[in-house]
Amino acid sequence: MSPFPTSTVLGYPRIGPRRELKRALESYWDGRSGRAELERAGAEIRERTWRRLAELGLEGLPSNTFSLYDHVLDTAVLLGAVPERYRAAEDPYFAMARGTDGLAPLRMTKWFDTNYHYIVPEIGPETVFKLDASKPLAEVREARALGYETRPVVVGPVTFLLLAGAPERLDEVLGCYEELLAALAAEGVAWVQLDEPALVGDRTPEELEAVRGAYDRLGAVTARPGLFVASYFGDLGPALPVLAATPVEAIGVDLVRGGDVPDLPGKTVVAGVVSGRDVWRTAPERALAALGAVRAGRVTVSTSCSLLHVPYDVDAEPDLDPGLRARLAFAEQKVAEVVALARSDFQGPVPAAPSVPLTSPAAPEERAPYAVRAAAQAAHLGLPPLPITTIGSFPQTGELRAARAAVANGTLSEDDYERRVEAEIERVVRVQERLGLDVLVHGEPERNDMVQYFAEHLDGFAVTRNGWVQSYGSRCTRPPILHGDVSRPGPITVRWASYAQSLTDRPVKGMLTGPVTIVAWSFVRDDLPLRDVVFQVADAVREEVRDLEAAGLSIIQVDEPALRELLPLRRAAQADYLEWAVAAYRRATSGAADRTQIHTHLCYSDADQILAAIDGLDADVTTIESARSGARILGAVGAFGRGLGPGVYDIHSPRVPGADEVENLLRRTLEALPAERVWVNPDCGLKTRTYEQVESSLAHVVEATRRLRAELQA
Repeated sequence: MSPFPTSTVLGYPRIGPRRELKRALESYWDGRSGRAELERAGAEIRERTWRRLAELGLEGLPSNTFSLYDHVLDTAVLLGAVPERYRAAEDPYFAMARGTDGLAPLRMTKWFDTNYHYIVPEIGPETVFKLDASKPLAEVREARALGYETRPVVVGPVTFLLLAGAPERLDEVLGCYEELLAALAAEGVAWVQLDEPALVGDRTPEELEAVRGAYDRLGAVTARPGLFVASYFGDLGPALPVLAATPVEAIGVDLVRGGDVPDLPGKTVVAGVVSGRDVWRTAPERALAALGAVRAGRVTVSTSCSLLHVPYDVDAEPDLDPGLRARLAFAEQKVAEVVALARSDFQGPVPAAPSVPLTSPAAPEERAPYAVRAAAQAAHLGLPPLPITTIGSFPQTGELRAARAAVANGTLSEDDYERRVEAEIERVVRVQERLGLDVLVHGEPERNDMVQYFAEHLDGFAVTRNGWVQSYGSRCTRPPILHGDVSRPGPITVRWASYAQSLTDRPVKGMLTGPVTIVAWSFVRDDLPLRDVVFQVADAVREEVRDLEAAGLSIIQVDEPALRELLPLRRAAQADYLEWAVAAYRRATSGAADRTQIHTHLCYSDADQILAAIDGLDADVTTIESARSGARILGAVGAFGRGLGPGVYDIHSPRVPGADEVENLLRRTLEALPAERVWVNPDCGLKTRTYEQVESSLAHVVEATRRLRAELQA
């Protein structure tokens, strides 16, 4: 068996430096191009990736990290775990990911504690596992034709089944992995990477025994590549000695977020000393000290996790302040750091972040109890039973995006741009009035992204021009860089919300992003505790809440979709996090009067696991994803003590739900909650959909709601 390379990365961005994959996917989905053009775009991205990694001097090149949509979905296809109802679809892969007119997609949720969304595999008693190794084998051959030997990367069997909720099927799945190892060996592959990030969470003795049995069995395959089991997002803890006792030859450890590594003689330790989760340059003294502390048969320098979670290249950001740019490392720079560390020629020091001593303002007063507020809000708002609203955004049209780009390049004046935004707001208001919604939104046409927009208006943040990161499928975001102390120079959303309210007699929601989510979806300074940074942002949000209320907005939504996302993977740290995260939200919303109704929103993040904390946010109304996950949240909401709107249609699919489908979901909600606390809304914002899809879907939502109102009032 050949030695493991001295330098590698666990994965790399796959959307293309200019989001080439996004454009190819959307062209294919819209019918403007065929499958051949989509595959060609993927091949070009893969070729560029391998060439660039080799040019940077990286020894161990990964393959099978590229995906047309999601690597967990790819693993389900690899193992034959395709539910029967999708097999007859024109394109079963994208039917599972996005649905079709007559077929709902599979559930989607967050990849551990990141903002990447994966497709949750569906494994039932009827699932028969059957290996289809065509994708990893094709990429090995594709890279070899270009002159590169690669290491295929596959989600490991234990993590795959834990994510799918079917750990009892391990013996069957291992048969497929044995076949995969044999096929890779026959192809001349020297090493395979099996990703097992689930092992950094709390695992039971039974689960650890299953890990031992799984890797003993895979290690016993007669003809196979070397086994590299990669972990990331934390410390392996008790799983490390279990893995070390199996025949696997290499173990990947996260030395950025994890702890010390015990002596592992005879094993290769793939030491993740360059962070794959942030954009800061690696401190050479810290990385070298971590490498020096590893005692193993062989040590390889690597990233702490895949670089999927960071942008491509700092050099594509000429607009950033030079002092800040000197502190940054995106994917290309991080690969260069890995190579330099492996060659022992890493240079420093890293420029220090400017630091200002913090002063903590006094804690704001708490709001009145919910029952008092609910009575005041009911009298003030006069809403009907089962009030209908949306989450905030309406479709971001091509014209809006073009107008923003024209302002940025100087070909459209700010005044002309603002007139276009006002026209779009009026369009959104009139659509909602015509459809019959009860609580309106202004549609957020002025916003490029729910976090970036606020970052552009708060001190302490920088935004990028090309710093795109994949969130799911073709959806990409540009996470802001939170590099200094946060403050709000002036009102951010008041003008647009006030304008929308001036157009209608129906209540319009002011729309804000919460402090936890703003921080979670940014690259955050690493010289302060995360709690302190979140509380700075909470104070800025609180000022905006106060100004919206003063401007006459009676409903203000402060979204926290990342609340579950930041939950530590180990239970021992979760209570402390939830305590300060909830406190930060309450701080941000505490300035509102009793009759001002505070809403919040969460989505696609297994929120049922932290429902007590969500209740603790003390928002008057919580809207939450439910339709995509099959209404699983309803099994946990019995003790929820406030207004709740479990989503009645999945906005991440282009399909339009029928009124009967919506009515069925609402009936299930009314079985779990009293009608006076039920709201009606989509799963999430509507910016990724078309107006045709939105208007048809909302018309069906209104129709279904009116049927049930008639029953309730009969």
